[in-house]
Amino acid sequence: MTPPELSTSPSVTRLADPVPRVIAADAPFIIVMNAGSGRKQSDEIRVALEETLGAAGRQFDVRLVERPSQFADITRQAVHDAKAQNGVVVGAGGDGTLCAVAQAVLGSGCAFAVLPRGTFNYFSRDHGIPADPAKSIALLLNARAFPVQVGFVNERMFLVNASLGLYPKLLEDRERYKRQFGRSRLIALWSAAVTLLRAHRHLHLHIEHDGTMHEVRTSTLFVGNNRLQLEQIGMAQAPQLERGLLAAIAPRAIGRLAQFGLTLRGAARRMSDADNGISFAFKRITVTHPSKRHRHVKVATDGEINWITMPLEFRVASEPLFLLKPEADVANANRS
Repeated sequence: MTPPELSTSPSVTRLADPVPRVIAADAPFIIVMNAGSGRKQSDEIRVALEETLGAAGRQFDVRLVERPSQFADITRQAVHDAKAQNGVVVGAGGDGTLCAVAQAVLGSGCAFAVLPRGTFNYFSRDHGIPADPAKSIALLLNARAFPVQVGFVNERMFLVNASLGLYPKLLEDRERYKRQFGRSRLIALWSAAVTLLRAHRHLHLHIEHDGTMHEVRTSTLFVGNNRLQLEQIGMAQAPQLERGLLAAIAPRAIGRLAQFGLTLRGAARRMSDADNGISFAFKRITVTHPSKRHRHVKVATDGEINWITMPLEFRVASEPLFLLKPEADVANANRS
């Protein structure tokens, strides 16, 4: 049975004020860098920072996170120091690292910037920030801070996506294979194929949207906040992110081989076909289990997996994150 279509509220407007903030010419940069990508890469970024920011006479301070247990304290202190110095907080790492730094920055009054060092770099690519370290560092010197939308699931932020069900399992397996065989897109795709050919449980969910409850059986619930990624899987709702909305997709519950085929079709931009499940745009939804019990579920936010207690509330943040990024025409040219 095909689930009922979920509609989009017609009265939604943009969340963020499109007017950018100009960054002071002497604003220092406090850079939170994830050392997980390797000492060599960290050293290379330090050299590039000195060659560009140092040569321009701009102050910068690198805070290296060598253990996950240090991350919260180092990031919190970085935001505190940036506020005191009227500076910019910079995240250096993959999407998960950038999201963790951004959550500390949101609401602080500080501008945020990124030096992408991940495998896919969806957040930076969507905003036209180049992956080349020299170019992304040079951007810090003259970029303005534009408001960008972020999402939340309960109290956890996401810049790119949040999900439960099969997708978090794909991410867990991907990280395990990367630790064994190295970080590359080929390894990521190979690990996904192996995971999809294993048995997996289906989710039975109730989704409350605009005052209406919908019952859904699916392998995964995926919520996106990244137009580039949504366009890659063929979601018609991708442009609605510009209207202050998030987009969700819930493929219908199917067997292992069918799920594998669906994922391959997703790579060909057909994953959101109506016959494959439901997809819709929204500003806020609540997800519960039919048993009404508040239980912990694995939720992935920008590649980081945590246990979160149901019910789950997915929503657009009430305020934007101010991101240093290129002007619109340059950003569009850099998105690919």
